Amino acid sequence: MANAAAARRGSLSMMATVATPGAASVKRLTSPEEELLKNTDVFIFDCDGVIWRGDSLIDKVPSVLEKLRAMGKRMFFVTNNSTKSRKGYKSKFSSLGLDVQDEEIFSSSFAAAAYLEQKNFKATGKKVYVIGEVGIGEELDLIGVPHIGGPADKGKTIELTPGYALEIDHDVGAVVVGFDRHFNYHKIQYAQLAINENGAEFIATNMDAVTHLTDAQEWAGAGSMVGCIKGCTGKEPTLVGKPSPLMIDYIVYKYKIPKDKICMVGDRLDTDILFGKDNGLKTVLTLSGVTSEEKLLGAANKIHPDFFVSSIADFFP
Repeated sequence: MANAAAARRGSLSMMATVATPGAASVKRLTSPEEELLKNTDVFIFDCDGVIWRGDSLIDKVPSVLEKLRAMGKRMFFVTNNSTKSRKGYKSKFSSLGLDVQDEEIFSSSFAAAAYLEQKNFKATGKKVYVIGEVGIGEELDLIGVPHIGGPADKGKTIELTPGYALEIDHDVGAVVVGFDRHFNYHKIQYAQLAINENGAEFIATNMDAVTHLTDAQEWAGAGSMVGCIKGCTGKEPTLVGKPSPLMIDYIVYKYKIPKDKICMVGDRLDTDILFGKDNGLKTVLTLSGVTSEEKLLGAANKIHPDFFVSSIADFFP
């Protein structure tokens, strides 16, 4: 009977690991306590596609977070979405019935401000030109860095008449590009001139190709805006959101947490999982967002999480 039981365990183990042609094995999380929970002190969760889709909570998320807190696990919520500041995200968590503290939230709008603060940008007396929404400006206000553009440039147009030249503020020392629902040619040209003629630093909040603005479909992400500015300047941006190490370095430094006790949980291979792997963290991919099981297991995929789950509800089956 012991041999039969061992054979059954071996069979289950083989079923849990999925081999893909030309790629490393990818393992579905089947024993959360043994495989993940007992050796992890901190969980870093992406938000879009993991905690919510659009303005809708993903099933069983509140109970999972409650159970993790009851186990003494520390949690952080890291999002590449720059449309809101940490204050704005705190309001969203509260509106969805989730009790999350301000210091547990890290948005790419905050990462952009933290990067500029780290560089002592304020001391230069320069301004930031923003392509993005209110979140970036709110975070810049908190560190006392002046900024222009952003929502104020919504709807601005350019008339290409003979002899016309767009005038820009020559005190612009950085251009921060994030997701912008009101992206337009005025913003493109302003950023191009600031970077190419002023020598302003080009900073990207993230390079996400698509994002979850609603729960109905995927929408073009900030990567489309950043790509446009890359195209007209010929410059590569400084990336401050995932998979850049800036946010994880901040968390490790401030909270003195060893990286091998941290797990990154996300729905994107090229940002969340790459972010975790590049920074020495455990990684879990959830299929509740933009990545399908077919893409994860496909031979073309070269980014492999430690585990994958259907959603974080699988942490407590």
